[in-house]
Amino acid sequence: MIRTRFSDHGPVIRLLPVALISLAGAIAAPHAVQGQTDGDYLYNVTMLRAAPGHFADLVEALEADADLRERAGDGAPFWIRHSQGDQWDFMLIYPMGDPTTFFDTERTRGRRVVGDSDAGRDVAERIERFTAFHEEWFARSIPVEDLAGRFGGMGLFHVEIFAGLPGKRAELLEQRRMENRYYAHLDRQLNVIFTREAGPNWDAMTIGFYEDLQAFAAAGVRYSEAEQNEAASAAGFESVGQIGPYLRSLLSYHNDTLGVRP
Repeated sequence: MIRTRFSDHGPVIRLLPVALISLAGAIAAPHAVQGQTDGDYLYNVTMLRAAPGHFADLVEALEADADLRERAGDGAPFWIRHSQGDQWDFMLIYPMGDPTTFFDTERTRGRRVVGDSDAGRDVAERIERFTAFHEEWFARSIPVEDLAGRFGGMGLFHVEIFAGLPGKRAELLEQRRMENRYYAHLDRQLNVIFTREAGPNWDAMTIGFYEDLQAFAAAGVRYSEAEQNEAASAAGFESVGQIGPYLRSLLSYHNDTLGVRP
C-alpha cells in the first residue's frame, strides 16, 4: 500500500548512521525551484529487497515502522512495490523537508524516544533480519502535498533512475524537463523529477503516474506522428524519434522499473 498520512514533518530515521547527522549542514541550503515537476523539498528514497522467504514479514515490519514514524511526529512514506525491472522489492519515499528542521534537537529526541522503546527496537530488529538489500538516496523534488496528490488514485508507477556522463549531468536534468514539456504539449501526465542531493551515484529519478497498466500502455499511442513531432519540436527536440537517442547520449546508466501499490 502507499502510505499517504502526513504530519508537517519528515520521517523517523531510526537506524540513522552517525555520519548522516552531518548531512544536515551539508544540504541545508535550498536550491531554486526549477518548475512544477521538480523542486526543493528534500526526500529520503529508500530501496529494500526482502530476504529470501521473508517478503510478507518485511511488509509487516515496514507497516509497523510507518506507524512508529507517525507516532514520533514524522511522516509515513510513499510506498511502491516492484513489479518488473530493477532488483528491489520496495521503494519508500520518506518526506524530510528542510533538513535543518528535520535534524533539530527536539525532532531528533522524539525519534530517539520512539526508537528506544520496546516496539521501536522490535521493529528495527525485524527490518534488519528480513532485509537482504538496503540503499538510501537523498533527493529534492516537489512539495510533499503535491507529491501526495500525484499518488492519489494511481495504481501503476514508472520509475526511472539515471546516472549522467561526466560533464552531462546538468544537460541530463534539462532533458528530463524537456520531456515533460513534450508531455505537456500532448496534454499527458507529467513525470515528477527528483534530483540528487546525497547518496548513491544516481543524478536523477523520475516517476510517471498511471491509473493502471492499460493507461500506461495507451499513453503514447493515441497521437499521430505529426502531433508527436509537433510536441517534440515545441519541447526543444529535433523530432519525436530523437527523444530516446538524445537521452541515451547523456547516460552512464539507466534503471527502468514498473511498480504498483503494495
